[in-house]
Amino acid sequence: MNIQVLEKEEIKVVGISRSGTYAQMSKIPDLFDELKERLGEVPNQTNDSVLIAPFHSRETEFTCYIATPVEKVENVPDGMVGFTIPRKNYVCSSHKGSLEELENTYREMLVWMEEYGYDLDGNALSLEVLKDNDNSTNFELYLPIKSYKITY
Repeated sequence: MNIQVLEKEEIKVVGISRSGTYAQMSKIPDLFDELKERLGEVPNQTNDSVLIAPFHSRETEFTCYIATPVEKVENVPDGMVGFTIPRKNYVCSSHKGSLEELENTYREMLVWMEEYGYDLDGNALSLEVLKDNDNSTNFELYLPIKSYKITY
């Protein structure tokens, strides 16, 4: 697994959101389908053919957004949200495989972070990026970090 640290520029997004307990996470793939059906309603979309799933993980619950990048956040359709994800440093890797194996990829990233001295920034959004708006299980994963270490 290739894991690296990088800085991601700010991203403006519009999409749908859901909050719930971890027992309800199995419903998240349905949110991708829901947004895909409504993509035509979202103004100012970029030419990037990706869906972005920013999320907050808390001890007993989560909030997940399924969104598309936009040039500017305005005229957000009813039932959707729009916001800016600020520029941030992340530990990044990719996942290819089943959704059931996704947890293992995150676990490996967290072990790597601990090994190299990076702390997860629990106040920032983690990101999953699905390229090509398809139904594949190929994600880029971004875990926000509190500080950026320079290694030589």
